[in-house]
Amino acid sequence: MDDALLAQVPLPLLDWYAHNARSLPWRDNPTPYRVWVSEIMLQQTRVEAVKPYFQRFMEALPTIAELAAAPEEQVLKLWEGLGYYSRARNLQRAAQKAAARFGGELPGTVPELLSLPGIGPYTAGAIASIAFGAQAPAVDGNVLRVVSRLLCREEDVLSPAVKKRTERQLAAILPPGRAGDFNQAMMELGALVCLPGAAAKCAQCPLAALCEAHRLGVEASLPVKSPKRPRKIEDRTVFVLTCQGQAALRMRPAKGLLAGLWELPGKEGFFNEAEAQVLLGSWGLRPGRLEPLGEARHVFSHIEWHMTAWAASVEGPAPGFFWATEGQLRQEVALPSAFKAYREALEARLRASMPGASEARQNGI
Repeated sequence: MDDALLAQVPLPLLDWYAHNARSLPWRDNPTPYRVWVSEIMLQQTRVEAVKPYFQRFMEALPTIAELAAAPEEQVLKLWEGLGYYSRARNLQRAAQKAAARFGGELPGTVPELLSLPGIGPYTAGAIASIAFGAQAPAVDGNVLRVVSRLLCREEDVLSPAVKKRTERQLAAILPPGRAGDFNQAMMELGALVCLPGAAAKCAQCPLAALCEAHRLGVEASLPVKSPKRPRKIEDRTVFVLTCQGQAALRMRPAKGLLAGLWELPGKEGFFNEAEAQVLLGSWGLRPGRLEPLGEARHVFSHIEWHMTAWAASVEGPAPGFFWATEGQLRQEVALPSAFKAYREALEARLRASMPGASEARQNGI
């Protein structure tokens, strides 16, 4: 019965897509490289947020060969603000592997695509179908929501078995020669119409007449998802430290949260002013007066940072840190968005700590 219902989906869905598909830079020119980069960027990130990053990335690294050969710091800087930096590193590793194994081009089959770092079943299906015309399904969260409602399926969509069954069912109804359009139409429907919870726009849905959940009035309760584990809360004190127009940064450990990325120096726990002075001294720093910068919060997938920050000018750029200029921060160094709340204060203090800055202010320059 489910298969018979799904078999009725392609015709009205593709007709709707032909009239409602958004114009997107990767969709308007769907080369394999552009489709691949966009799909990696779109993981856990909204379309509107991705657009400027995608354009900038394509301008800087327009081919697989250039991505493979680029310095890692350049790739991370282009990714700055998108988060989940392992995606950027895997993107470059996959480009290097494609250069070595596939002549500098992306392969066009799902098994070959799955052999590349950072490419899972959904991404492989999307690239293969959209860029190469392969008859491959692409099942992401949007698609799972659409199918769960169509079939009024009350099983956990986060279950691998449910996802595998959905992939098999959709593979059976892919219209010949139009798998890429079908996959994009399903994703587009989930992104624009079949929205989560009570936000669903059933009156605008081309599949409303087929949808079992809509017929029963239970669309807002679907899909069913197993509850996530509560995030671990981590209190953290962050330091904005400047010296002669340079800011102190440290590289995080090679494994774990924000692995191998630059950070504002910090330590787990909340430190009052006296405690912060002692900590900075233990790092070999001699700060002046500490200025509080307030509290901030940053949410990762499994950890939530609750931060407080102190700013200070220090005597001499002490060893053990990387001392970055404002120009390096803007053009070269990728600083994770976890520190976004303190970025403006950091840049302002950098300008104020440049040699000659106080004289310039006194002279009204």
